Amino acid sequence: MARIITITSGKGGVGKTTTAINLGAALNAFGKEVIVVDANLTTPNVGLHLGAPIVPVSLNHVLLGKAKLADAIYEHESGTKVIPSSLSIKELRRLNHSKLKDVGRRLRKMADFVIFDSAAGLGEEAIASLEAGDELIIVTNPEIPAVTDALKTAKVIEQLGKEVKGIIVTRVRGTKLEMPIQNIRDMLELPILGVVPEDKNMQAALVMKDAISHTHPRSKSARAYRAIAAKLIGNNNYKEEVSMWDRLMG
Repeated sequence: MARIITITSGKGGVGKTTTAINLGAALNAFGKEVIVVDANLTTPNVGLHLGAPIVPVSLNHVLLGKAKLADAIYEHESGTKVIPSSLSIKELRRLNHSKLKDVGRRLRKMADFVIFDSAAGLGEEAIASLEAGDELIIVTNPEIPAVTDALKTAKVIEQLGKEVKGIIVTRVRGTKLEMPIQNIRDMLELPILGVVPEDKNMQAALVMKDAISHTHPRSKSARAYRAIAAKLIGNNNYKEEVSMWDRLMG
């Protein structure tokens, strides 16, 4: 039975979709069957990130009762499976977001992990993704607005009767202008699952339409996502060997 993880954030632009895709790829590399679901129905990006912006059957078709769920699952060349949402806005108003929970229920027997890439914010669409997940992970950046919105998201999750598994802090540059990780932990009162550094290779991976775990596997951000994935599967002693060359190349 799959573990259903919802990747969410209080605001857009913090690296939520990038995190969903790269965690999926990292878990897949650990031998886990993974399905990444683009639950951001209004502004979907998973397909764009992985080179499938337009597909014959999308999550939208499934939610509208026009297609079978199995027909909306596509396998990336890396082995990670995805369910993209449609870029079309024609039928957005007809979509029933509450059906995401049913989608998750039906996917349980198809994978080890189902990752919902939630819509940003705390609207109806985002709430539906929160309700569909068993384990909720909040993505934020080391800046006051993003962390404040992450705190709001954590409070809403608590009101829904669910628990936050932890926080992933992305786009960390290590400058004095950023919020220290300890301060973020203290403000949110939640465990930090991982810290992902700012990485120029992320843009290259987007252009190459693949996860950075595949395009630049030795980059610091790829290693960070693998370490987080290791925690998710219970391998808390996971540690990669980093060569002198890798250190020099960053």
